[in-house]
Amino acid sequence: MNLTKSTSADGTTLTIQIKGKFDFNLVQSFRQAYAQINANIVKVVVDLRETEYMDSSALGMLLNMKKTIESQVGTIEISNCQPQLRKILQISRFDKKFDIC
Repeated sequence: MNLTKSTSADGTTLTIQIKGKFDFNLVQSFRQAYAQINANIVKVVVDLRETEYMDSSALGMLLNMKKTIESQVGTIEISNCQPQLRKILQISRFDKKFDIC
């Protein structure tokens, strides 16, 4: 599977990790990963450590997630970006919408 999700030991952080390609094939599983967020979750991290590629549908999925959960969580972070992915996010001005680290 190209997508895994996990919750921190204290139950306050949900991490969604994408492996390989972040594209249209992950629409359903990405949506399901954040669909039923526990009330204790205050931070969502999208970990792109093992992501090699992202397309415009991935950008759309990130915006959809933000729109859906931003009222429930304090922080939405995109972490561990490869340089080419960071460039895509910056060109798309996602650094103004998300914490990217």
